[in-house]
Amino acid sequence: LNPQRFDEAKKFGVTEFVNPKDHNRPVQEVIAEMTNGGVDRSVECTGNVNAMISAFECVHDGWGVAVLVGVPNKDAVFMTKPINLLNERTLKGTFFGNYKPRTDLPSVVDMYTRKELEVDKFITHRVPFSEINKAFDYMLNGEGLRCIISMEE
Repeated sequence: LNPQRFDEAKKFGVTEFVNPKDHNRPVQEVIAEMTNGGVDRSVECTGNVNAMISAFECVHDGWGVAVLVGVPNKDAVFMTKPINLLNERTLKGTFFGNYKPRTDLPSVVDMYTRKELEVDKFITHRVPFSEINKAFDYMLNGEGLRCIISMEE
């Protein structure tokens, strides 16, 4: 929804952008048309239930898999036509990428220390705790990826 983020996304390997605001029909229809029937995989990370529905409805019949990562509002309702499930699309969900902190986190830390996992490129801002409201502003305005809040001034 925020075209200003497209250039940043390219740095992470994104090659195509579809902004729902640029179309007068559901974005899942646009994506299915662009990809000859739908994508093989989609990942939704916003927690917006409409984005979740779009992510599921844009996958290909027969083998498409949609993974929902974002956490929606507790009162949100996910609604789709039953035919979308009967056509053998798969819908999956995950909390924290299915990581088990006690057993999986040490290997992630090892990958980071060996420079195999580039976490630092996701950090776009750093603020002291006294300026925590700036961090919220960055998030709400879509100006950053991740902000580090330092407890030390």
